[in-house]
Amino acid sequence: RTMDAAEFRRRGREMVDYVADYLENIEQRPVYPDLEPGYLRSLIPAEAPLEPESYDDIMKDVERVIMPGVTHWHSPYFFAYFPAASSYPAMLADMLCGAIGCIGFSWAASPACTELETVMLDWLGKMLQLPEYFIAGTHGHGGGVIQSTASEATLVTLLAARCKVVRRVQAYNPEKSEGEILSKLVAYTSEQAHSSVERAALIGGVMMRKVPTDNNYAVRGDMLTKMVGEDKAAGLIPFYFCATLGTTASCAFDHITELGPLCNEENMWMHIDAAYAGSAFICPEFRPLLNGIEFADSLNFNPHKWLLINFDCSTMWVKKRADIIGAFKMEPLYLKHENQESGLITDYRHWQIPLGRRFRSLKMWFVFRMYGLNGLQAHIRKQVALAKEFESLVRADKRFEICAEVIMGLVCFRLKV
Repeated sequence: RTMDAAEFRRRGREMVDYVADYLENIEQRPVYPDLEPGYLRSLIPAEAPLEPESYDDIMKDVERVIMPGVTHWHSPYFFAYFPAASSYPAMLADMLCGAIGCIGFSWAASPACTELETVMLDWLGKMLQLPEYFIAGTHGHGGGVIQSTASEATLVTLLAARCKVVRRVQAYNPEKSEGEILSKLVAYTSEQAHSSVERAALIGGVMMRKVPTDNNYAVRGDMLTKMVGEDKAAGLIPFYFCATLGTTASCAFDHITELGPLCNEENMWMHIDAAYAGSAFICPEFRPLLNGIEFADSLNFNPHKWLLINFDCSTMWVKKRADIIGAFKMEPLYLKHENQESGLITDYRHWQIPLGRRFRSLKMWFVFRMYGLNGLQAHIRKQVALAKEFESLVRADKRFEICAEVIMGLVCFRLKV
């Protein structure tokens, strides 16, 4: 038999208890599984069951089959990668998202799904003190959207920049084919940038050059100026630069106050990838690291890393949403609706690669309301303070050295040679 509403109520309470117990006692589990690849296949049947199985048996198998193979990202003993954010309010919002179950590709597909996302991105944009043109409001030309990951945001902005430059070149040189223009396009990013930036260029079919960094692992204006000059002299068309605020390896910050004016002058799209560090910009003491944002065409960071909102929730803003929509807009008859050209709303399917999308802004709404800006700032500050404490312990030990400035929650250290 299928689960009815009465059983769902009972099992739902049991699942909440299971989750709460799991998280309260997570440090008692080994943080990393001691298993060989392929461990799971022998523990479950080779084919799906013909007849229904009991919920109790499934939950027993969660402990027998699944938990032994889980890397516990929320364990206090987990220090791999950047953190994965989570909180009880976000989990509850995710439950509600699953229950509503809308596929919010357009305003008409579920008006609340679209409108809450627009407002939540405005809320968060204001917490970051973004320039007014990144805020959608009711009359703005920019605005925000939730992407799945920073990788997706980088790819979407690169494709939008590619579309924009092809149209611009063809406006002046109608005889040039799109293929001819694409072969001359060149994008840039730091040699310290995340691999997803290079992958975006690979998918987008454009050349990408890596800009050398200074002694603090950051890109400066003169380095990019030199490379752009060389490429233009060689007949190439510089069109896109991805700046990183908080690099993966050392949490270094590219100098966007120097790089931004150059990008604007050369008609290059400047995208800012602040996947990890962006959450900290809600704190006034870290906001100066975002100075130069006024030169950017787009910005992205991951609240699902550090802002108590569980995966996936990667927030992206654009200065002119027409640049993104212009690159991805398709209007088959079955997706049209009477309000799409009203100017009051947007259809987020034009802002992303997939068509369908979940009601992810519910997580933002729950978390922002239940923590408040002060609570979110306190969370960031506590983790930075812990990193500083760890740094002082490392510095006190003569066997180790700190090898990059500790600005946020990442501490880079090594054995002395």
